[in-house]
Amino acid sequence: MSRPGALGALVFVVGGASLGVEIAAARLLAPYFGASTIVWANTIGIVLVALSVGYWIGGRVADRHPEPRGLGVLVLLAAILIAVVPFAARPFLGFSVDAFDSLSIATFAGSLFGVLILVAVPVALLGAVSPWAARLAVGEGSRGAGEAVGRLYATSTAGSLVGTMVSALIAIPLLGTQRTFIAFALALALAGVLVVGRRALPIAAALALALALPPGSIRDGDDRVLYEGETVQQYVRIVEREDGSRAMELNEGQAVHSLWRPGTYLTDDYWDGLLVLPAVGGRVEPRRIAILGNAGGTTARAYGHYFPRTEVDAVEIDGELTELGRRYLDLRNPRMEVFAEDARPWLEDARGGYDAIIVDAYRQPYIPFYLTTAEFFALAAERLAPGGVVIVNVGHPEASDALEEVLGATMASAFPRVLRDPIAAVNTLLVGGGAEISAASLEATATAFPAELRRPALESSARLRPRLPGGEVYTDDHAPVEWLIDGSLLEYAGG
Repeated sequence: MSRPGALGALVFVVGGASLGVEIAAARLLAPYFGASTIVWANTIGIVLVALSVGYWIGGRVADRHPEPRGLGVLVLLAAILIAVVPFAARPFLGFSVDAFDSLSIATFAGSLFGVLILVAVPVALLGAVSPWAARLAVGEGSRGAGEAVGRLYATSTAGSLVGTMVSALIAIPLLGTQRTFIAFALALALAGVLVVGRRALPIAAALALALALPPGSIRDGDDRVLYEGETVQQYVRIVEREDGSRAMELNEGQAVHSLWRPGTYLTDDYWDGLLVLPAVGGRVEPRRIAILGNAGGTTARAYGHYFPRTEVDAVEIDGELTELGRRYLDLRNPRMEVFAEDARPWLEDARGGYDAIIVDAYRQPYIPFYLTTAEFFALAAERLAPGGVVIVNVGHPEASDALEEVLGATMASAFPRVLRDPIAAVNTLLVGGGAEISAASLEATATAFPAELRRPALESSARLRPRLPGGEVYTDDHAPVEWLIDGSLLEYAGG
């Protein structure tokens, strides 16, 4: 291949690897730190800084050593470092789990940036490629410098687009995060071969063999792992505990998103409250409900057992979780229809008439901002049947009421009355509905529930109180959920 052709192929692959590694880095962090906008901002920020440093260094080195062999060696070095990232990062991420468990923010932040720096070094090397390749292209002299440089940068940008799509839509779902890093490293090594020659083939061969290395378990523990993998959306793990119960953990694993206990449909957790709280309006068995954030189907499964005539619209943006629920968590409900869609757009198109809309759509520790706003709750109110209620699971650090106050105030902008059930130390259920909803209505109907639900109904009725005072009303234009929750975590850690 001629040098211009080799340079074009090289910058295309480098552009793809730069953005592909950025996507893969965010997925590498997600099982430990979550996938909030803050984690993405840190990841993108580090990548941009690394690329900027690489551009500067690459330009200087290119003027001193305008030869293709040095450029090829640089790409090969970047390939090796990228392949090492998922293995070298694991100790840092192990520390981060302990830090998150104890909410040691300094260690947590240090681990986060430690991993990002691991990614930054090879990305900086990739950043040096474009100015170096441009210097070589200008040296060809067959066309104007501007055209030669513009052609290379256009090629690099096209590669970035392809790398983004391939990593997010193909590589990560099919290969997993570890092999995605190695696959991009292999692509870089093969592109380096075009410039350096056959001497670089052993590196490419070694990286090809590295694709066969099995991914290590992301998280150790005493629980038996039944399933561990990655969907298009996130990292998922199903574990079986010593008591025989099974839990679905997503991303950082600090919260259980679905729970199955042998021999019962109850959980002794907040999911039980979601079965009885629709009766605050006086109706024990709902005709139709919508669950926004179905995960592995804990609530939908229980409705199928206790209220077999209730139609359940189960909405879960990650459709693979539903299949895992069927496989590992005994998710069965013949009256359930599953929608693999994002909750709010789905609700926009829903025909409505629900006796209850249950909002349980956390990506720990954050709830999507567009499910916390006055516009969202106004939409939810429109989709209710007369006497219907909206129930929101509010997850929060112990003794922190900041998020609950905001959600309570925002729900009050759409509902005449909002009640709270502090059902667990880190979960409060907020219920929005008409002026007639009350703890007394739930208590009065408790005897009409199936026998196993009478106790949870009476316990919920005893806890129900009006919403907490205060709180800002969030809107689609202004809903700083991440700031609020991060502030609560810092406050809890400092206490």
